[in-house]
This record gives sequence, C-alpha cells and structure tokens, in this order.
Amino acid sequence: MTEIPRRTAARTAKLASLPLGVAGRAAAGWGRRLIGGNSEQISAQLMAKSAEQLFAVLGELKGGAMKFGQALSVFEAAVPEEFGEPYREALIKLQSAAPPMPASDVHRMLAEQFGRGWRSRFEEFDDTPAAAASIGQVHRAVWRDGREVAVKVQYPGAEEAVLSDLRQLSRMSRLLQPLAPGMEIKPLINELRERMVEELDYRDEAANQRAFAATFEGDDKVKVPRVVASAPRAMVSEWVTGRPLSSIIRAGTQDERDTAAALLAEFHYSAPARAGLLHADPHPGNFQILDDGRLLVIDYGAVARLPDGLPRPLTMMTKYALQKRSDELMALMRAEGFVRPETTITADEAIAYLAPFTEPLGTETFRFNRRWLQRQAERVGDLRSPDFDTGRSLNLPPQYLLVHRVTLGTLGVLCQLDADVPLRGIVGHWQPDLFDDEAPAAGS
Repeated sequence: MTEIPRRTAARTAKLASLPLGVAGRAAAGWGRRLIGGNSEQISAQLMAKSAEQLFAVLGELKGGAMKFGQALSVFEAAVPEEFGEPYREALIKLQSAAPPMPASDVHRMLAEQFGRGWRSRFEEFDDTPAAAASIGQVHRAVWRDGREVAVKVQYPGAEEAVLSDLRQLSRMSRLLQPLAPGMEIKPLINELRERMVEELDYRDEAANQRAFAATFEGDDKVKVPRVVASAPRAMVSEWVTGRPLSSIIRAGTQDERDTAAALLAEFHYSAPARAGLLHADPHPGNFQILDDGRLLVIDYGAVARLPDGLPRPLTMMTKYALQKRSDELMALMRAEGFVRPETTITADEAIAYLAPFTEPLGTETFRFNRRWLQRQAERVGDLRSPDFDTGRSLNLPPQYLLVHRVTLGTLGVLCQLDADVPLRGIVGHWQPDLFDDEAPAAGS
C-alpha cells in the first residue's frame, strides 16, 4: 500500500470511530438505565464523552474533519443547556487548537513556495506555531523591512485530507446527527466541501483579504491585516493581535459582550454593500477585539461573492415577513425557488419558520442568548412541531445557501455572546429597503 492510501485509510478509520463510539456509549447508557441508573446523569456523562472524543478525533485529523468541527462550534449555542457544557468546551478548542506540524515540514513547504532562499525574506522566524487552523498553521516572524508578520503555512497533503474527510463525513452524516441537535448535517458537509476546495489556494485567500483590507482601510470599527506576500500554499500578512472573541464569550463583562456583538453584526451586514463580499467563516476563532476597540477579522479563505450587495430577494422576503404581507411573501418565495413545487405551505407557516431572521429585527434592541437559539432549533427540529413539516416544504436555492449559513452562523455567535444588539438599526442602515415604508406599522 502506498503512503497516501495508507494515510487515507487511517483517517477513515478514525472518523468511523465517532459514530461507532456514540452508538457504543448509547448502548452502555441504556444498560445502566435498565439497572436503575439516574437517566439525566447518564445522559450528561454520554454527552461529555462524545464531546471529548469529537475534539480528540477532529482536532488530530485537521483537514476537512477539523473544518467540520469548527462549523459545528458556531452552533453550540443551540445545544440544550443540560448537555451544552461538554460540547461548548470541546468545540471551542477546535477554533484555535490542533497538534502542530513539525518545523522540518514547515521549512520544506516554505522552500517550495518561496524558494530555497526563503529565509532571506525574514529577519526572524519562529518555528513554534502561534496558532493552528483546519488546513494550515500560523507562525510569527519579522519581515525583512522590520514589520511583524503572520506566516500561514498549509499542511502537506491538505487537499487529499480535506476531500477524503468530507467524503467520509458525508457518508456518515446520519450517524453523526446526534453530535449536532437541531442541525441538518449533510447539507452543511456538502457546502463545506465546495468552500474548502476554494480555500486550498492561498493566492485566492490573499486576493480576498486584500479586497477586504482596501474596503476597511482606516475604518474605526474593523481592522483587516494587510497582505505582504502570497503563494499557493503559504501566505504572509501583518501581525495583528487582540483579545480573542472566545475569551469574551467565556468571561467578558456585559458591556464587552454587547460591544463585541455590535461590531460583529456591523461587519457581517455591512460587508456585502461595502466590499461586494461576505466573510464566510464566522466562528469565534476568526475574530478578536483590539486594544483600540476595533474588531480584528482574520481568515479570508471562504467568502461569498456578492458584487451587487446582499441579494435583493433576501431583503424583500424579510421585509414581507416582518410586515405580514403574506401574498407578496409567498409569491416571492415561490418565484425564487424557496418553496418546493406542489406543496401546500401557507404564508403564516413560512413567516413562523423565518422567525430566527425576523424576530431580532422587531425591536430596537434584541437580546441574543442561548435559550432563544435553543427554542428556534427545537421548533424546527422537533418531529412533532408544525415547523418541522414546514421545513420539509421549503427549499434553499444553491445561490443563497452560503449567505444563509453565514448569517445563521453569525446569529449563533451573537447568542454565544449573550448580548443586547441594536440589530434593527444596523441592518436597516445597510439594507434601507427593509424599513423604507414601515412607519405606519412600526408600533405594531
């Protein structure tokens, strides 16, 4: 057996251990219940063990498996409180932690990307990684002109690992579903596969980052590091660092939470209008708060290209749902392909299903928290709920899939922050059509 098939087989075996481990622990749990064990305590123990295994396997494999774990981490706020803590700790670790690549591999990759004289580009280079991501790790260095820089180096074999992981995870999506209550796993994995292929070429990421940096140059709320150099598998950008958003989620004051959440919401909703792009990887590991109060945004491998800003049909759907304009809402949803053919969904059912996107816009300030998101997940994920049947009648057209996932992911991070956010004003500023004729109904 050659080296690459051998590595692929080993990765597949480790990934297979996830659903098998969950199934084995569930069987053991049922056994303990049959002999009189406390059901709540046993369930909590099972969830803790599953979370522990999830991090151990996904974190070790990096690649598509780790990316899948990072995507799940955005939605941990939807996990019921009695089970949430083990997942919270395990999934948050995936935002910044992974076993490091050996220095010899780093040097070899830099020589391949920048030539054998790559060291002459730097005054200093730290072989110890400062951070790890799904397909690469970051090293701190000093560029030849004295600037501190971050050097992102892709793991050898990353492309093979990413595609292999996501194929395997897609096959196991049904068995993995218990790891993410209230979410549809398979569409998430399929969409990640499309995005990850784009992320493998750091030249594309560098182009995305340059576009964002130009748009937000001199901005008083957002900082995007400048790109210094790039190659297909390595990239150099300014070194900028602040307080990780995950730290504010864990231990921030209410004022810090509210401020961070408002900055994140402003960045998400303003970028399509300002840059014609949407940062498409909204997990907390990609955001920090600088000492000057700005939001630092990193990792531009995944973006949605929106040259005309946010698609107008999404704004109008939200507007019609907010204003209870049922006939116009249903006509637009059918015209845009959001309703499956030959279904009998009513406008009231569609409006109820869109609540995660409309409720936060109904008041000047909305409190995002885990309980609110849990209620939304329970409502659409409960087989007994009318909203579950509604969901089966709805469709998400491919051209809107990424925007939908990123917006939902951003709302998930806002809920992790447990923050009061003036979302109505933020969204209304960047989507003026949303409230332009609402004055008579504003107090309803």
